[in-house]
Amino acid sequence: MLRAILICLIGLIPMTAPAETRLLMAEEPGCVWCERWNKEIGPIYPKTTEGDIAPLQRYDILSPPVGVELTRRVVFTPTFILVRDGQELGRIEGYPGEDFFWGLLGQLMEQSGIDTEETG
Repeated sequence: MLRAILICLIGLIPMTAPAETRLLMAEEPGCVWCERWNKEIGPIYPKTTEGDIAPLQRYDILSPPVGVELTRRVVFTPTFILVRDGQELGRIEGYPGEDFFWGLLGQLMEQSGIDTEETG
């Protein structure tokens, strides 16, 4: 009886959902820098800590994702926008190459309060 009451009480405790963090990629057909990112980073991104923390969501520059509040219009492709719970945290405009991309993404996550250190 006591166990049943405890189970019912636990069910009444409000649960908070974890924040949804994503990395949006605005792209367009014929974008050579998008193609270069796809070749250099695309295959490995989902296998990285950053990819675990902020899964990639691609979208066409002319069709912004629904439910996302951007701070300003996207002009360049690719543009990478870090989003948490539908709110833009920051962006990387253009693709500066593999080495610079990882550094800029790390800075963006750090500035946004996202811990990228793997815990063992």
